[in-house]
Amino acid sequence: MTTAEKLEGGLDTQQVISKEIAAIQAASPAAEPQPRLDFAPYRSSLLRHPTKDLRQADPEGAELVAPVFGQSDVDPLEADLTIQSGGEPIGERIVVTGRLVDGDGRPVRRQLVEIWHANAAGRYIHLRDQHPAPIDPNFTGTGRCLTDDEGVYSFTTIKPGPYPWHNHRNAWRPAHIHFSLFGTDFTQRMITQMYFPADPLFALDPIYQSITDPRVRERLVATYDHDLSQHDRLLGYRWDIVLTGAHATWTEPEGDDRA
Repeated sequence: MTTAEKLEGGLDTQQVISKEIAAIQAASPAAEPQPRLDFAPYRSSLLRHPTKDLRQADPEGAELVAPVFGQSDVDPLEADLTIQSGGEPIGERIVVTGRLVDGDGRPVRRQLVEIWHANAAGRYIHLRDQHPAPIDPNFTGTGRCLTDDEGVYSFTTIKPGPYPWHNHRNAWRPAHIHFSLFGTDFTQRMITQMYFPADPLFALDPIYQSITDPRVRERLVATYDHDLSQHDRLLGYRWDIVLTGAHATWTEPEGDDRA
C-alpha cells in the first residue's frame, strides 16, 4: 500500500476501500447470505459481527428490561417529525409511507414502527455526534406509529443529509432513515435502513455495499411517488417492507449497530 493510499490517522483512502469492495463482490457467490457480516471494507464489522450462535431468551424476562411504548398509547402526532414546540424544522419536508407485509403479501397489522435519522445537515442530536454541522433546535429526528389494518405506515419528516464517519478517509454515509419494527414482543425487534434514490454515495459506502447482491440492495431504496407529494408542502416517497420470503427486506443482525 502506498503512502497516498493511507493518510493521516492511519485511515485508508476511498480508493483503497472501493478496490476492496469490488474485489469482494466479484468473488462473492450468488447464493451468499446477505449482508456479509465480516465485510472488511466496513472496518469495525470485523470486530463487531456475531461469531457465535444466538441464544434463546425468555420473552417475559427480556421485557422486564426492554423499552416500552411509554405511559400512553402511540399518538398519531408522533408520526409527524416536523411538529415541534419551538417552530418549523429546517430542510426539505417529505412523507415516507409504505406497507408492512409478510412473504405472501398479507398486511402485518398494528405493529409498532419507529424511525430515527439525522437532520437536514446530517447531524444527530447525540453526544457522540460532534461533526461540525448545525443542530436544528426544532427537530429531534425520532418518530413512531402503528401500522393500520392494511399494514400501512406513514411518517412526515425532513429529508436527512449525508454525514461523515470515520471508517476511512473522507468517508460519508448516504442519506438514510433507520427503521425499527416490533412484532408481538420486544424480542422480535428488527432494524433496517431506508435510502433515497440515485444517491451518488451508494457506490462508495461499505455498509450499503456489504449487501453484495444488487437486487437485495435495491430493496432498501425508496421510490419517489409524485402522487404522494403535496402541493406547496412536501415530496412523497414510498417504501414497502417485506418481512419474510425470497423478497424480504434486509434487516440488521441481532446486536448490530450500524451508522
